[in-house]
Amino acid sequence: MAQPLPRCVDTVIIGNGPSALILSYILHGHIPYYIGGHHDSILDLKLSKRPCLLELTPDLYAHFSSSLRYSTQALPVNTLLDTLIRLNADTDTNPTSCIEWRYEPEKAVSHVAIGETPQAGGQWAENPVAARADIGTLSYAEMLSLPGYSYSEHIAQEEKREQCDFVRPTRAQVAGYLKAYPQAVGISDAVHTATRVPTVHRTANGFVIGSLGIRCKHLVLASGIFTVNIPPTPLLMPIAQLDTCTEPLLVIGSGFSAADVIISAPRTRKVIHIFQWAPDTRPSPLRGCHHSAYPEYATIYRQMKMSAIGPNKKLHARSPLLRQKSNPFFAQRDWATCYEGLPNAEVLETSCPEGAGKAVVKIRTASGDVISRTVGGLEYCVGRRGSLDYLSPDLCAEVLGADNEDITASQPPTLISGQTLRAKAESSLEVAKDVFIIGSLAGDSLIRHAVGGCVFAAGRIMKITPSAISPRLSLSPASSSPRSASPTPLSDEKSVSSTPSQTSSLVGVELTPALLANGHSDLHIDRKKMARVVEVANVENRYWVEMEIWGR
Repeated sequence: MAQPLPRCVDTVIIGNGPSALILSYILHGHIPYYIGGHHDSILDLKLSKRPCLLELTPDLYAHFSSSLRYSTQALPVNTLLDTLIRLNADTDTNPTSCIEWRYEPEKAVSHVAIGETPQAGGQWAENPVAARADIGTLSYAEMLSLPGYSYSEHIAQEEKREQCDFVRPTRAQVAGYLKAYPQAVGISDAVHTATRVPTVHRTANGFVIGSLGIRCKHLVLASGIFTVNIPPTPLLMPIAQLDTCTEPLLVIGSGFSAADVIISAPRTRKVIHIFQWAPDTRPSPLRGCHHSAYPEYATIYRQMKMSAIGPNKKLHARSPLLRQKSNPFFAQRDWATCYEGLPNAEVLETSCPEGAGKAVVKIRTASGDVISRTVGGLEYCVGRRGSLDYLSPDLCAEVLGADNEDITASQPPTLISGQTLRAKAESSLEVAKDVFIIGSLAGDSLIRHAVGGCVFAAGRIMKITPSAISPRLSLSPASSSPRSASPTPLSDEKSVSSTPSQTSSLVGVELTPALLANGHSDLHIDRKKMARVVEVANVENRYWVEMEIWGR
């Protein structure tokens, strides 16, 4: 796709996922400008005076924390760009953007984006778990567009007539869109695939990219937090090697990855599902999935809940899944015979005779009983993590923080989650001198929340925003509370941990609504109430503008 790697550039972006592609688009000279039209009169007044959005300063979003309109748990700089690009996106269809992308080639910065995947798209170009590629994404199509070439334009280019409004495209469709994006917007010269980044060292004048021999002034980490699957424990490793479809499948996990595996399993194959059940302290992200918008995930969560309350108890109300005929997924299989949920269970012993093709597993249930089950395979979906193993120990310690005891000169970098660098991101996305983090490394994993961090990094790289400015990206007191710098078993975009014996406690971490929702609090939003909330916020903002408080 790209030309041979250059030896000297201004900026190296490590990763080729959505965030890396957006930043490359900006560094090619496509600059975002505010063109007016936003309903937030305070924001409109501020941006009208400084329309170039690369000049990001904290005062632009200082009022977000006191407005009900901006209740999202994303970083304010990401919320800012999202609301400008998708005005009232949660209540309107095809809202008019308040941003115009102007091509100014004189502002372009030499750079490369380097990723390991065989095509542009990062984690979207991979299939880390045994799940079908036709499962719908969590985000709707209108939330997946990158600047310069929208998803709807891609669909039209492919001569397909599918409607994009309120449609969840498949993972394969999103991967195809991201693959086509670099060529469509003219950035393919800087996007490199199937290339592993060797150790990156800091030098007196910038950075050197190991054996690739590339030198640069700025380093942008866009490698994400979904590159490494947490492997099965040694006890379970022999089962992971089995693949006997005539025997039950053992699935361990509480989140989207586990649900994807169950959804993808043959309808007649029995699934034995071990999952963590703690709805009051650490609920599964599946709980936030509405049965009409996410019928498949709502069905899996219902089966988990029914298993947790026990066979002798009944739900207080009849489930909407049974009440409504709009959920065909529920009727696709006989759940009573094909699904066995074991909440908070623990695998005690496995027996896997050589050549048998199956294993006997002894499991201790939450009640203390020990049961045996025969299985023909294992899907271990307790989480995915990112890695900074491409950074030298010194540079990694600088990025993560000098007080991180897990990083030493003799010890390789640890795996990281979305919360590892979140506290730093809330202070500034420049986590070390001339080193930036964007995308899910900053704790926001949705594509719609990727643009803000890229605009911030581009503003610093292009010297439009002075590096002395360190915006506080704290949205609320809860979001700025101290968090552990080491990876915790918080969920990533598509997975969470499973049994209590295989997870660590959340010691020292304040259980904010965002954490309890496992990063998917937006799935709980009642969109029918959003219009009323927006109108209240509009009245409040008009009052403050009329009082001329914000004009002083």
